[in-house]
Amino acid sequence: MKRRPHAAPVLAVFLGLLIARPATAAPDLEAYGALPAPDQPRLSPSGAELAYIAKAGSERRVVVRRAGGDVLFSVGLGALKPRSLAWLGEGHVLVVTSQTRSAATGQGFEASQSTVIDAKNGRLTHVFEGDPNLYRATFNAYGYARIAGREYAYFAGRPALGEDEVVTFQTNTPWTLPGREDLYRVDLATGRAQWVAAGAAGRDTNWVVGARGQVTAHDEYAEKTGRWLLIPGPAQAAPIAQADDPAGEIALIGQGRSDDEVLVERPGEEGGADESYLLYPLNGGAAIAPFGQATIRALVIDPATGFLIGAVTDADAPATLLLDPVLQARFDRVSRLFPGETVTLASATGDLQRMVVFVQGPRDAGAWFFANLAAGTVEAFGWTYPNVAAADIAPSRAVNYRASDGRDLEGVLTLPPGREARGLPLIVLVHGGPQERDYVGFDWWAQAFASRGYAVFQPNFRGSSGFGKAFRDAGFGQWGRRMQTDISDGVAAMAAQGMVDPGRACIVGGSFGGYAAVAGVTIQRGLYRCAVSVGGVFDLSSMLSWDAVRWGQKSAVVRYERLYLGAAADDASALAAISPLTHAAKADAPILLIWGADDTVAPPAQSLAMGAALKRAGKRVETLELPGEDHWLSRQASRIAMLQASVAFVEKYDPAK
Repeated sequence: MKRRPHAAPVLAVFLGLLIARPATAAPDLEAYGALPAPDQPRLSPSGAELAYIAKAGSERRVVVRRAGGDVLFSVGLGALKPRSLAWLGEGHVLVVTSQTRSAATGQGFEASQSTVIDAKNGRLTHVFEGDPNLYRATFNAYGYARIAGREYAYFAGRPALGEDEVVTFQTNTPWTLPGREDLYRVDLATGRAQWVAAGAAGRDTNWVVGARGQVTAHDEYAEKTGRWLLIPGPAQAAPIAQADDPAGEIALIGQGRSDDEVLVERPGEEGGADESYLLYPLNGGAAIAPFGQATIRALVIDPATGFLIGAVTDADAPATLLLDPVLQARFDRVSRLFPGETVTLASATGDLQRMVVFVQGPRDAGAWFFANLAAGTVEAFGWTYPNVAAADIAPSRAVNYRASDGRDLEGVLTLPPGREARGLPLIVLVHGGPQERDYVGFDWWAQAFASRGYAVFQPNFRGSSGFGKAFRDAGFGQWGRRMQTDISDGVAAMAAQGMVDPGRACIVGGSFGGYAAVAGVTIQRGLYRCAVSVGGVFDLSSMLSWDAVRWGQKSAVVRYERLYLGAAADDASALAAISPLTHAAKADAPILLIWGADDTVAPPAQSLAMGAALKRAGKRVETLELPGEDHWLSRQASRIAMLQASVAFVEKYDPAK
């Protein structure tokens, strides 16, 4: 890289800042519980401007600045929770937010709203807000087009039917109950919505819209039958692909490498990744796997055309894969400026002359850099956890072990800074999903516990994502069974090596991890000194019934849950056997239950019932409700309160010193 010497001093200064910060007492828990900022940085199509989500105190804001230059403006989001950020051409920024709302049925829902910000003056326009015929929520965004000098953005919308009929709007899920979502285009100058295409009645529909505003394809998913169709154009036509998809795992993502193909995410092949991406030619030709069997974490899209140009792999050290060798070489030049660090492409112009990268290493929490290849500069513009110094970061590494039935497993071990890995007190931190995974690297929750003197073990039990389809599928039917013993088998393996003291262990987790934590002291027993659950579920029969009312008895959501539960029907006795609520009287360790009052995934009733059952049985239980909080701990105050309560609880029953 000809101008590399100009970039190197910037890097040296950055690393110097990390190394020079002295280690004192462990940072306050607020340093770990703070929401990362900046977050989701996105370059405009030309690369001239940069937008990202920032913080001002506890408020989330959208900031627009000149790339490599001054801030132009920032806009506060108030009570709205930002979920995604994107540019609509050069002149507008789209921020998708959500807000928990109540329904007359008694089941709350997370309504997604799209807001368009004028990048010249910061003016906000809420999509569909001025249209009395449309519900004031969006169900997906489908891109941008400039037609005859006017700018448009495309969204799925629903007729306004009344709050009591709208009970299924969940952010970050592809499923809805029967009903019709149509495609609309919104004039960015006036905010006026115009109907474009009809969704299929009783089917979930997604569209692909090209840069000229043409609908190149759509898909249809029938909840009741689990049948998926990929159809060219906006109207009914012969499908170019179809499949049985009972768990709702196939999704039309967007454009491929050109207008002539589309990108679809679907389950991987046997022996391969648990999920894969396929390019389907619209002429009906054979599908192509652009990234082979690699497991993908994120896609790289040209912001000007919407075309696929690359991807980031899902691994402890993710790799950025560009489809064009010239683009790959440009990214690799920047990556080589950070030896020993993991460099991930976050946003870029289509030619990668300007790009934003995320850089993280074993002794830092990660920072954002803007690279301008033409100018030969690389500039740091934000640290995700600025109040955690390099000397305070706990080292983490992958650990391999074998389950009691012989299956090879992997977890992540984070060790307290400055302490030898011998006989350490242990926190078993279980991820949610269960089809998720934990990674080597900075994890705010694990780091918070490690800063207090605990080793932290995060098991990637069978059923976790990122280890191949066979490994994912091995979790089916093993909820509360082998998935649970995979966790404790990891503790035994580390204890056998002398790294941890098995008599000084607590188990902690959120969502599915919250279930596993309480199951560890009610169904298993004799393993842990205490358990902490955040947004867990404990009565699996009622969970299935709740989701059946919410999504439909024949919905993909319920079918997917049944795969993991191993419940072909509501077999009350089988579900009771793996429900901690049933075994509350057997709890052999203190339990802390934490939940968000606005949780629409694991309803508060689950934690309330579990707490009541433990109290009736005379067990030691503490509870904490987080007001105004959802399932994902989206608010900074809630994350900090959760950390303070869980660390205090663990230190009470299993002190590190």
